[in-house]
Order: sequence, then C-alpha cells, then structure tokens
Amino acid sequence: MSLRLLGVNHKSAPVELRERLAIPEQSLAEATRLLAHHPGVREGMILSTCNRVELLTAHDHAAPDLSLFLEQYFSIESASLRPHLYEYREQDAMRHLFRVASSLDSMVVGEPQILGQVKQSYSVARQVGAMNGELDRVLRRALTVAKRVRRETRIGTTSVSIASVAVDLARQIFGSLAGKTVCLVGTGKMGQLAARHLMAQGASHLTITNRTSTGAEILALELGAEVLPFEQLYDRLDAADIVITTTGSSEPIFRREHGQQLLQRRRNRPVFFIDIAVPRDVDPAMAKLEGIFVYDIDDLQGVASQNQSGRNEEARNAERIIEREVERYTESRQALDAVPSILAVQRSFETLRQQEHARNAVRLASLDAEERRAVEDMTRNLLNKMLHGPLTALKAAAREGDEEAMRAIREALAGEVADASNEDDSVKGGAD
Repeated sequence: MSLRLLGVNHKSAPVELRERLAIPEQSLAEATRLLAHHPGVREGMILSTCNRVELLTAHDHAAPDLSLFLEQYFSIESASLRPHLYEYREQDAMRHLFRVASSLDSMVVGEPQILGQVKQSYSVARQVGAMNGELDRVLRRALTVAKRVRRETRIGTTSVSIASVAVDLARQIFGSLAGKTVCLVGTGKMGQLAARHLMAQGASHLTITNRTSTGAEILALELGAEVLPFEQLYDRLDAADIVITTTGSSEPIFRREHGQQLLQRRRNRPVFFIDIAVPRDVDPAMAKLEGIFVYDIDDLQGVASQNQSGRNEEARNAERIIEREVERYTESRQALDAVPSILAVQRSFETLRQQEHARNAVRLASLDAEERRAVEDMTRNLLNKMLHGPLTALKAAAREGDEEAMRAIREALAGEVADASNEDDSVKGGAD
C-alpha cells in the first residue's frame, strides 16, 4: 500500500485561497467519507485548520487524483488551485505528517494546538470507516512521535500559539494594552487563548461576545470580563480600541458598511482588527477605510518569525527525532513486506517434508509413537536450520528495500523446491 499527501498551507497559499478550502468542523465527517470513496483511495483523512488543508490517503495501485477531489468538493477551478498545491509520497508523506503533528510545520513552531487537531481528524476518519489499515498505523505512529518530540525537546517550553502572536501584535501596535478596551468576538479554543493572553498583557477592559451567550458568559466569569450580547455587537463596538475576532462563520461578520458606521461613532479614532479566523471574519474592504487597520492570520507570520529564533535549536533536535522515526517505521514496514514470501517458502518446504515422510511411511511403520515423534522433530528442526540463513537474508533485503535481492532469494528457494519435487517424481517413475 502506498501513501500520498496533498495540500495547501500558510506557506504555499494566501489566506484568500485557504478560506475557500476551509472545512467547518461539522462538515469534516462527510468530507472525509467522500474522500474515502474517491476513485483509487483505500483509506483517507483530512486535516483542516486555519493554516492548512491536507488530504492524506493510502492506495493500492495507481495514485488517486486528489487535486480533482478538492476541485470537485469546493467547486474551485484548477488554475486557481493547482499552483499552490504541494504533494508528498511514501516516506516523504510520512515525514511531513510527523512534522505537522510535532508542530514543526506550523506558523508558530512549537504551538500545541496542532496535535489536538490531528487527533480530531484521526478520530473522525476512524468513526466514518475511512481508516482501518496501513494509514491507521501511520497516524498512531505520528501521534507517538509528536509526544516524543514534546517530551525529549524544549520546543514547547514557551507557551505559543496563533492567539498569543495576535496579542503580541496588539501590544506592538499600542506599546501597552493598559487602558485599552478590547472586544473578543468568538469563544472557541483560539478565542479563549487570546482572551487569557490579553488579560495577562494588562488589558484594562475586556468584552466578550459570541453567537451563543453561554460560552461568552462562562469565559467572562472566569476572566472578570463583560459580556456583550451578540445582537448588540454593531451598536456597541465603538467602545473597543482592538477587536480580535475568531469565529467559525462562513461569511464575514464585519463588512465595509460596519466599518463606516464604526468610524462615525468613534469620531474617526482608529480601531484595530486582528482577524485570526479562517474563513476571515473581516471583509478585506474594511482595510481600505482610513482609520481602520486590519491584520489577518497571514499578517501574523512576521510577528511569529521574530519569536522563532529561540526555538531553532530545539527544532533541529526535533527534526533528528522525526528522521529516525521515519527510518524505523519504514524498516518495520519493509520487514512486514517479506512476511508473505517467508510464509510461502516455509509452506513449500513443509509440504516437501511431509511428502518425504509419506514416501517413507512403510519404513517408519515399525517405529513406535515416541520414535516417530523423534523423527518428526528431527526433520522439522533440520528444515528450520537449513532455512534460517536464506530467510534471514530475505528479511534483511526487505528492511533495506532491496527488491532485486528479495527476488533472487525467492527464485533460488523456489528452484530448490522444484528440484526436490522433480527428484521425487523421478523416484516414483523409476519405482513404477
């Protein structure tokens, strides 16, 4: 079985394209089910986050056209999509998956959220029956590798995330958050992280709003913030100096007309929007209004890179762990590839051994039960010793991926079986 990974991320595609490919959490199961039934796909999983959409599949024969799946599922034209796609196969696909799960491919290297997102995608794939073989084993190994990277390196020592980078950007803009009013729109995991970072950075007043009031009320109680009913958002937004928005809306919730109203009420005092949602919550047209400054998730990359230098050495340590884990998994998988050949050889030689016993049944008839067992054990042990060398060589060739050597060993052993069978036939012919 072969592995293939196809996708886009924050390095290959702008947010304008990534938001068109984003799959809402409630749609992930159906999308995964459709991927599993795409022509050529035997197993499949979809990882969809704010910074990436990736399809990981296993197939038996010809590689499936995964770009076609994306084009059909999202109704997107090939010319807009294909220049931004990257593709990995076999070991490279495995290596990329291990790096993603270990947060080495994240915008913020070391952020902990990606591992939970990989686990969620894995769980969904299993629930819909899209993963039950080789791909399942690869994903379980990826999760183990990610945990090992966290355990054996300091890459995650500093708590970092897209949310923390967003708050760092707000702090850079104002110099200090003291005395600033912040409005947090959305109380998902990213929103909660952003809210906690805001308070830690000294925001004097925080209002929280969410489409469902329960989530906002629970978070506000924890942080001592004010709840803003969502239906009053546009009427009371003018009190905010900074708006951090993290909803899962499929359409922008802030459009140009909202910005115009906001500026009028603020008497043209500037307001900053930090949009870390994908799809984006803030219409890019808002940024064209004088006095409104909009930063989306791609704008955070510059801030994230400034915080990266201290984690470079730990990232190199993590890369070494991943490389070794890829090698180990590949070696174990290649060793498994030799199992059918080994079993076939053992069956062939065991058949010869039994035939030889049958041919000498008359001579063995005078032996008692214990003596016959001794002969049985002796011939079986002798056969195992004779096959030990060739089968060990077959396993070694499989681990090294040496198909030519594997074929030569199999052919040599098959020749031995054929010669022995021919000798038996000639003996029978002479006896007749």
